Parts: sequence; structure tokens; C-alpha cells
Amino acid sequence: MDKQQTVQELMANTLGKMRELVDSNTVIGTPITTEAGVTIVPVSKITFGFVSGGTDFANDKQKDLFGGAASSGASITPVGFLVINGTSVKFMQVAEGNRTIDRLINMMPEVIDKLETLISKKTKKEPEMVPADITEETF
Repeated sequence: MDKQQTVQELMANTLGKMRELVDSNTVIGTPITTEAGVTIVPVSKITFGFVSGGTDFANDKQKDLFGGAASSGASITPVGFLVINGTSVKFMQVAEGNRTIDRLINMMPEVIDKLETLISKKTKKEPEMVPADITEETF
């Protein structure tokens, strides 16, 4: 068996199985129509990883020993929904609270409040503390 052909077969089989799992209906889902006539279309993000490799173990007795492996992985993440109501089309994003930018945006009101408090304390003239004249008396 040709070694090049074997690696190609590994890759073709792996990619073929991935195609079976994911198609265009996975990214843009099947539309759902409500009783009110609103159509909702799920939208997802797909991430793929793929690795394949092989080597030959030829020795003096057997020339065509080959070992190889291929693997892949996929992640499907909901992104949002297209909401179609008559002539109006809106995209409603699924909230992802784990992203750093989302956490920063959510923290902004608290940060602004703290800054305002700090600035107002700096601008207010606080009365100066004058040390009292303390004398020590012994009985």
C-alpha cells in the first residue's frame, strides 16, 4: 500500500465524518415560526480542530509497515437569534458573561461611581486637623 495514499485516506475519513456532523443547518438553524407569525432562526458559531500524522516502521523483513492517526474536534456555540416579524428583522445576541469585555462593561457603572466619590472628596475642602496641645501631668 502506498504510504501517501494511507495518509490521504486517514484525512479523508476524518473530514468525511466531520461533514456528517456539521452542515449549513448547524450554523444557521432551522427556522421556528410562532403562532403570532414571528420567525426565529438560531445562529451558531462552529470551531474546528484537526490533526493527522503518520510514519513508517520499515525494517529489513517488512518494507511497508505504516502507522498513522487522525483526530478532530468541533465546538458549537450559540451566538444569537434572527427574529423576523413581518418586514422587521432583528438579531438578538446571546449574552456571553464570561468574556472579559462583557465583564468590563458590566463593571463600568461601579467604577464611575467610585471615581465620582473620589473626585468629590478631593474637591471638598476638609477642615484641617490642628493638633491639640497635650501636656503630661504627673500626680
